[in-house]
This record gives sequence, C-alpha cells and structure tokens, in this order.
Amino acid sequence: MRYFIKLAYNGTQYHGWQYQPNASTVQETMNKAFSVLLNSDISLMGAGRTDTGVHAKVMYAHFDFETSFEIPKLIHKLNSYLPKDIVVYDIIPVADEAHTRFDATKRTYEYHINTFKNVFLQEQSWYFHQKLDVDLMNEAAKILFKHTDFQCFSKVNTDVNTFDCTIFEAYWKQKNNQLVFTISANRFLRNMVRSIVGTLVNIGLHKITLDDFNIIIEAKNRDKAGFSVPAHGLYLTEIDYDYITK
Repeated sequence: MRYFIKLAYNGTQYHGWQYQPNASTVQETMNKAFSVLLNSDISLMGAGRTDTGVHAKVMYAHFDFETSFEIPKLIHKLNSYLPKDIVVYDIIPVADEAHTRFDATKRTYEYHINTFKNVFLQEQSWYFHQKLDVDLMNEAAKILFKHTDFQCFSKVNTDVNTFDCTIFEAYWKQKNNQLVFTISANRFLRNMVRSIVGTLVNIGLHKITLDDFNIIIEAKNRDKAGFSVPAHGLYLTEIDYDYITK
C-alpha cells in the first residue's frame, strides 16, 4: 500500500530535504521517525528538493507499507516523536503507482522580505531595508508569462533535460513592512525562485529596466541574471495533485 504524507518544516536547522551524508536533512529525520514507529525500514520519496535553510509550509512525500495501521494514531505518535520544527498534517492512502514528485501538477513558492528589522523573523524572512518600486517589480513579474525557457535563472551544471517551465502566477504583495512574492509553476529549476527574486529586486532598485529583464531571460545565461537572494526567506507553500483535495 502506498501512502502520501502531508507535512511542513522550518528549514533553519536542516541542509535541505534531500538526504546527505554527514549533514542533517528533513528526509533523514523523517525516515528515522517512520522506521522507529512502524518498526520497519522506511525510506520516503519527496515531492522535490529544498535547499539548505529553505522552509516548507506544505511538502509531500510517499512511502510503501504492507501492514495496516491507524492513521490518526500514527500522526499523533509522529508529531510527538519528531523535533519541534517538523509537523505531519496527514497521511493519505493512494494508488500504488501514485508518485509525489512526478504526479505534481503545480508547485507554489513564496519569498518573504521584511523592509524593517524584525528580530523575531531573522531566519524566516530576508531583511532588506532599501526602498523598492513594488509596482515596477509587478510589471516585470508579468514578463515571466511570456516565456517558458528559464535557463538564465537556473543553477549552472544542473542535470535536467529541459529548462522549460510553465508559470501560472507571479506577483508581489506588500502589507506594512512585509513584502511577499508568490510564484506558481508546473516545475521549477534549481535556485530558480531565488534568482528570479534577486533579479526583480534589481528592477525594484531601478538598476535594470523592464527591457533588460526581457533580454536577460532571452539570453539564457545565468551570469546575466541578478543575484540569488538568501535561502531563509523562501517557502514551498503548496503542491497540487489531480487526485488530492486541498
């Protein structure tokens, strides 16, 4: 029987989701918890990777297990066993061929900026005090919809077959001292969101123009795009599947 796990984590203390030797990761922590509580060697498959310090308000992973168990009881045990920065929301029985990574139809990220120093959000948002032209940044975000090849925002030497992504939404919202960028797509390249945000920040600082932004995307060269913003402001916020109701 295959099960999907819906979870969330604060990524501050972890070297991302993906297992790494000699480094603490969310996947390793989750594998250990499930293996202990189910008294079996459990290896979770995640819906994707998050980098060191990146957070997930929603993440999915799946595992196979043949023996029946009470889902509410296991969720309670997991949340008692897991460290305080990881929570399991649900465990969902799915078809045997269901796959958290390959079946995802849309992923959504948010990037959080604080424009005034907030001592309670030092590891949960990026403090950036310079004045930004948010309206212009939103105009630039609309340009993303005109393109599908985002090689310019991808980490170099990454192992992918294509740099094509379909972006469904991309916009900034500001409320008082908090500025949040939301972006959804069918898939994302490594470091893509952080480099898009860095380039949009350069737009907001009037360092580059809207025409420049279009040229950068068409150049398909990472060196032409802006800097990569810090990881601790980035959140994976939603993953959509055709067969799972939100």
